[in-house]
Amino acid sequence: MTQLTAAPARLPYGPHHLSTGFGAFAWERSVGMVLRRWPLRSKLFAGLAVACGAASFAIVHDAAAEVEALRPSGGDRVPVVVAAASLERGAALTAEGLRVQTFPSAYAPPGSVASVRDLVGRTLVTAIAEGEAVTRTRVGGAGGPIASRVTSGLRAFVVTAGVPAGVLRPGDLVDVIATFGGPHPYSETVGSGLEVLEIVQDEAGTFEAGGASGPSLVLLVSPSTAERLAFATAFGTIAVAVVPVASAV
Repeated sequence: MTQLTAAPARLPYGPHHLSTGFGAFAWERSVGMVLRRWPLRSKLFAGLAVACGAASFAIVHDAAAEVEALRPSGGDRVPVVVAAASLERGAALTAEGLRVQTFPSAYAPPGSVASVRDLVGRTLVTAIAEGEAVTRTRVGGAGGPIASRVTSGLRAFVVTAGVPAGVLRPGDLVDVIATFGGPHPYSETVGSGLEVLEIVQDEAGTFEAGGASGPSLVLLVSPSTAERLAFATAFGTIAVAVVPVASAV
C-alpha cells in the first residue's frame, strides 16, 4: 500500500520566489505597495535622516583627518621643569619643589629648562602656580636672595620706618613720607607705590638712626627714587603709608 505524504505549504510569493521571474516581480510589487502607503511627511523625514547621517559621517571623518594631520606637527616630546607646588615670589628653588613633565616640542614654553639640577638654588622673581613651567625669565640671575630678584633698571633700598612686625608682607605697596625739621618743618612724599621686596627683622639692641625701630623694609625703587630716599634718611624722619589693595590694582 502506497503512503501519501502532504507537500509543505508554500506562499504564493515571497523571498523564496526571488529565483524566478514571477517571484521577483511579486516581491518588488509588495515592497513598492508598502512604500506607496507612506505619507509624504514620513518620506521627507526618512530622506532627512539619511542626509543627516551622511553629513555627520562626513564631519566626523574630516575632524578625525584634521586631528591626525596635526599630530605630527607637535614633534617629539621633550622634558620641561614645572613647579611641583605653588611657589611664592622670592622662594629659593629646591629639588622637592620641582618636577619634570614632558611636552611636545612645538608646545614647550619658550625659555623652558630640561633639568631640575639647573634650577636648584635659584630664586623666583615672580609667583608661580603648581604645574606651571619654570622658565628662565621666572628665575633671578646670579647673586644673593635680594640681588637676584631686582629686575634690570631698578634698585633695592632699605628703610626703617618703625612699622610694627606683622603689618606688612612682601608684595605690599607703600608710600614713603619724609619730614624735615628746621625753622620751617615740612613733609613730602619721596616715593609712591613702592613694592616691599623683603622684610628684615632687626636684631635686638641694634641702633637705628633717628630713633626708628622695628623691621627694615627692602623696597624696589628706581635709581632716582633711591637718591631721594637716601637724602630723606640722612636729613629727615621717614614714615611709610600702606597703599590699599584696590589702589595697588
